[in-house]
Amino acid sequence: MALSIVHRATGIALYAGTLLLVWWLVAAASGHNAYATVQAFTGSIIGRLIVFGYTWSLMHHMLSGIRHLVWDLGYGFKANEREALTWGALIGGIVLTILIWIIAYAIGGVR
Repeated sequence: MALSIVHRATGIALYAGTLLLVWWLVAAASGHNAYATVQAFTGSIIGRLIVFGYTWSLMHHMLSGIRHLVWDLGYGFKANEREALTWGALIGGIVLTILIWIIAYAIGGVR
């Protein structure tokens, strides 16, 4: 039940994060000064925390959606299967987020 609430909360967070993504895309199309402003914000501690949270929301929401797809296909309804899918979505979202950020730092995409 708690994961269902988190799934809905991450869906709401994705709306806010998508506004940040739109700001970044519009700034990229608007010129160097506008893009530099967005990059300065997303490069700050607060900006990185927001982008990290957006990444986690995206990964968690995606895995929870896959969990729901499994259920829609008629699988995973036994108590131990539900528990495994729930923990898989929770831990998987965290692991994928950390991996994405490690890879981003490793290839130099984040400064």
